[in-house]
Amino acid sequence: MTVLAPLHFADPREAAALAAFLGRLVHYDRAAAVRLQAAGGTLAVFGRPPSFEVLAIRTARLVDAVELDVTVSAGELLEGIEESAGKAVVPDSVTGPPWTGVLPPRAGWAPVAGLPGAADMRAAVAAAVAEFRARDEELPEERRTRAERDRIGHEIWSRTLGPTGLPLRAVHAAQSLGFLPPTREESPVALFASGPWLRLRTPYGSIALRTVPLSLAVTPR
Repeated sequence: MTVLAPLHFADPREAAALAAFLGRLVHYDRAAAVRLQAAGGTLAVFGRPPSFEVLAIRTARLVDAVELDVTVSAGELLEGIEESAGKAVVPDSVTGPPWTGVLPPRAGWAPVAGLPGAADMRAAVAAAVAEFRARDEELPEERRTRAERDRIGHEIWSRTLGPTGLPLRAVHAAQSLGFLPPTREESPVALFASGPWLRLRTPYGSIALRTVPLSLAVTPR
């Protein structure tokens, strides 16, 4: 077993923000795993909340230029965060799910035009949720099954946001994980593309997803 030194955050508030992110991941999946990558004084934490079919990314500044690349239990990492001390104990590594081997590229991102503001994105998610509930209530009893509800949900959340090509499920994930800025806050939200990847970036985190299925020719990072 390799014992890793604790991670010390440049600002204790970043420890609290990371704890909030991990708490949301664990809420969706108690057995969630996260991949940690640290280099040059920055920590990136990758998670995959179930049902959204996206990767969620939270970054934090570290005091030291630690070199780290490991997959761990999200719940155990959450337990190892000391918010008041601004540090986190990295738990033992685990065998991660397949997604941990294929992450978005580090460079080569180009801006994508046409992304609406955070308030409009929140409105789009609210409208989609309302539509799902209305269509679910209209289902006759014999069709009110998990498969039918999944079909409706897939249809709604696969719709793209204007001309951007970004599916609504990515925006829904950003809102559910606390990444979308509050309506009252005018914070920059941007969309970028790199090859088959799209990345929705906000001041609170990023949501990344592939726009085409993964082929066998792709080499895991």
